[in-house]
Amino acid sequence: MATQHLYRHDRSLGVLSALIGTLAWACAIAAFIRLGGAVVLAGVAGVAVVALLFSFLVYLFTRSALMAHLDGNGIEVTAQQIPALHTALLSCCQVLGLQRVPRMYVINGNGTLNAFATWFLGRSRVVLYSDVVDAMESQAGGVEFYIGHELGHVIHHDNPAMALLRWPALRLPLLGAARSRARESSCDLHGLACSQSPEVSARALVALAAGARQWREVSFAALDAQLRHGGHFWNSLHELVSSYPWTVKRCARVLGKPIPRRNPLAYLLAILVPYSGRMPAGIGLLVYVYVIGVLAAIAIPAYKSYALRSQLAQAQLVAAPVLAQLGDYYESNHSVPESLAAIGVPDALPGGLVLGLDPQSMTLSATVKGKGIAYEPTVESGRVHWSCHGTKGTVPADLPPDCR
Repeated sequence: MATQHLYRHDRSLGVLSALIGTLAWACAIAAFIRLGGAVVLAGVAGVAVVALLFSFLVYLFTRSALMAHLDGNGIEVTAQQIPALHTALLSCCQVLGLQRVPRMYVINGNGTLNAFATWFLGRSRVVLYSDVVDAMESQAGGVEFYIGHELGHVIHHDNPAMALLRWPALRLPLLGAARSRARESSCDLHGLACSQSPEVSARALVALAAGARQWREVSFAALDAQLRHGGHFWNSLHELVSSYPWTVKRCARVLGKPIPRRNPLAYLLAILVPYSGRMPAGIGLLVYVYVIGVLAAIAIPAYKSYALRSQLAQAQLVAAPVLAQLGDYYESNHSVPESLAAIGVPDALPGGLVLGLDPQSMTLSATVKGKGIAYEPTVESGRVHWSCHGTKGTVPADLPPDCR
């Protein structure tokens, strides 16, 4: 089965990224609820839905364009069309336990040696560049390695829900790049299972670097010497932030040879470099800045609103005894005190709360940084009753419920 061909770190990194992603989403939801309540959470959810819909539209147009290109300009591999490749595809699917055989195409690579797997609305495709097929023409089992590698991507491709769940974790330094490299190594093992020869698999990998002709001349002994450079600091650093393992390491892995350890100091610097997928690290940094900016634009106003609501709730508690004193004073003297000091209440209180009294209307204001609650009296049967509303510039959502 395909699970037997997983690289040893692939499964653990997949579980770890899912757990971290779940925790990150849960913390984000809890933070929005705490800082902004259900209203802000609903607003963020609305923005997320719009973003997802837009992303889906982009996906539809870009991926359907690729499918149209394959159907219109590629050669679909069938039992009647390039039957040898079709037989290799069926054989690989049987070896890997893949019941649903994906469609496979050959397209002109214009000199590029590569292959890839792609998806559209749940249906997978395997694409071989013609240069890969031609390069492996004299190497039995070589093209099977490429087919098996791409079938590995098909088998272990995350569904949209799991991809969204893991998304926050896979943006982290070290983790995102490590899982991407582990997945490539797993797919190499799938290719090894299909080619059924470690040396053939290594030769197929060498062709990616040496080209369609020179791959035959590559010495595995010389590659072993080249592999030892992987322990150097700068080499270790740049591999740690890369989404692909070194080609020489991939060759060594399918050949069953030991892989040298990376320089441990490289991890200290790599953890500071944002993971940007297959883009340069500088692009990843810009993406980080963008995401942080969007989150800050949402979270900072939400936090300020939360802080103001808390302060105004505290102001209401402080104002309650003052209102009682004002009511008692008016009912006893049938007049409004000239100031709060006349009833023994200070104007400024701890926490930045400021109380103000209008001696004409006996309106009491409790404000924090210019925003607050105004309490207006009405007299019925000699008793003072109070109603409240926001002062100028205070939105109803920030006020205590009975003042909105």
